[in-house]
Amino acid sequence: MAVADALALDADHHDSTLDHTISEATRALIDLQDDDGHWCFQLEADCTIPAEYVMLGHFLDEIDTGLEAKIARYIRARQGEHGGWPLFHDGDLDLSCSVKAYYALKLIGDDPDAPHMRRAREAILSAGGAARSNVFTRIALALFGQVPWRAVPVMPVEIMLLPRWFPFHMDKVSYWSRTVIAPLLVLMTLKPRARNPLGIGIAELFTVPPEKERRYFANRGVVAAGFLALDRVLRFSEPAFPKMVRKRGIDRAMTFTTERLNGEDGLGGIFPAMANALMAYDTLGYAPDHPDRAICRQAIDKLLVIEGDSAYCQPCLSPVWDTALAAQTMFDVANQGGSDDARQSAGHASQWLVDRQILDGPADWQVDRPTLRPGGWAFQYRNDHYPDVDDTAVAAMVLDQDGDPNHATNRARAIEWIEGMQSSDGGWGAFDADNIHYYLNHIPFADHGALLDPPTEDVSARCVSALCQLGADKDHPAVARGLAYLRRTQQADGSWFGRWGTNYIYGTWSVLCALNVAGEDVNAPYIRRAVSWLESRQREDGGWGEDGATYWDERRAEAKDSTPSQTAWAVLALMAAGEVDSNAVRRGINYLLAAPRDGARWQEDWFTAVGFPRVFYLRYHGYAAYFPLWALARYRNLMRGNQARPTVGM
Repeated sequence: MAVADALALDADHHDSTLDHTISEATRALIDLQDDDGHWCFQLEADCTIPAEYVMLGHFLDEIDTGLEAKIARYIRARQGEHGGWPLFHDGDLDLSCSVKAYYALKLIGDDPDAPHMRRAREAILSAGGAARSNVFTRIALALFGQVPWRAVPVMPVEIMLLPRWFPFHMDKVSYWSRTVIAPLLVLMTLKPRARNPLGIGIAELFTVPPEKERRYFANRGVVAAGFLALDRVLRFSEPAFPKMVRKRGIDRAMTFTTERLNGEDGLGGIFPAMANALMAYDTLGYAPDHPDRAICRQAIDKLLVIEGDSAYCQPCLSPVWDTALAAQTMFDVANQGGSDDARQSAGHASQWLVDRQILDGPADWQVDRPTLRPGGWAFQYRNDHYPDVDDTAVAAMVLDQDGDPNHATNRARAIEWIEGMQSSDGGWGAFDADNIHYYLNHIPFADHGALLDPPTEDVSARCVSALCQLGADKDHPAVARGLAYLRRTQQADGSWFGRWGTNYIYGTWSVLCALNVAGEDVNAPYIRRAVSWLESRQREDGGWGEDGATYWDERRAEAKDSTPSQTAWAVLALMAAGEVDSNAVRRGINYLLAAPRDGARWQEDWFTAVGFPRVFYLRYHGYAAYFPLWALARYRNLMRGNQARPTVGM
């Protein structure tokens, strides 16, 4: 059905189409639920991760040519019209991603004179060449001998021995930085050379021969210049570091890594940390069958997605997040006389979540909150050292809707942990409290700008939602401070920034849901500004869309197309602000009813989520399944229940 046709539906036909779409999509989503109650959809990033997987195989000389051929097809299919590779669907060329994608294809065996390789090479050179790629890419190239080690910052493994009061300490950076850095320090100190059995290089990607290049580091201001001066001092003095101290540093780094290996779910649950750990074990002489190295390899291969003649490597797995959001959707479907199957599905998911709550054990967040009891959930199947505040808030709201009295302790422990993880400014970060050592973003190693985990509007909103849904009012100290943080961080145009979802639509949805359940007056001027902003961003087809480029201030209004997931967020946000019977909501619902769908998933190629703004973007395949269904079910419930707004936090 065309969008224009859907806009003209009469009321009876509209209701029939709404019921039919909800019923079909619900059945399809339940069919994707695992027997134990959870969902886990594919999580796709740009071509950096599959390219790094290929490079890892050539570093170790563990090459699976059949798998590589499938990964090559995946990478080739995502080459942009500009000749390089983007960070998200239909995005601009990203130099670092393009260098790694080109190198991976050449390692696999693509002819450098093939048309697609020529186009890529020309695009990379036009963008400044491989020498202008980011620090992580240059480290990978140094491991393969493609750039000298002076092309990367000095990061000696003795960093692991620094006292906590020192300006740089592992406790001062984010969880993902810690797990990536610890094994990487071993590599940067020992400087191993990739086996690279085919002897493949990429000298053709440099505008100046790498050994003659003198401009590997950009000047990013006075603070950065000071850190660059310190880097030069370290580079001069590092050869004189005592061997015993170096050994202690390596031992500390590997102890940190091994204690957090996390079984088949991997170090930190994320590919870059796992890959660094595997290379570090290899560099230190661990045999392939050594238990630590073997489980590290197993965790990496668990991330592979192989479909027919194409394959890629995921950056991580998202079962807790997918399950909690799908369960929220099922609870909405089950309301107002909806499907019994949906309620059973949600209950089954709730029990799966209960079984994965982290109630004991050591964790990095305890450094800053030593007296706080654990009570959170990880993002992955297991990642007990690193529970996620955002997942915990959503899981707590799921258990509240489930209402099982046997889960009362689980709910209470979750709320206790969320309250305890609030930062001093009233907001919440994703994994740590008060991770706000912003000066560290100026060190040469941190050119990606994602070293820290400060409070963000979307996570903070989810925490306020959970606290209020589970009984706190707006005068509760944690809620009051959280609401003040959200009011303070509203953008001038009325929107809120979205750290983990793209972008202002996601942030505004998150916050309006929190303000609703907290009992804020929906007629308050700042809420009306948010509603007006959302209405102004609705597209001609009735949907909403927002591009990954909006994380650059000069492109913050960019949108190439409407998407089902972002439309769902906008509709859910407007309904939370009391706009259920508005023309904007009706048009958004009609867009969702008309948009193409394959079973449980609406068709959506766009990336609507973020790992690190401007650096790393994500496409949650589940977002196009549960969010549109959730919006449709919520709309039906409010309209038929004659309710002005939802009574839950999401």
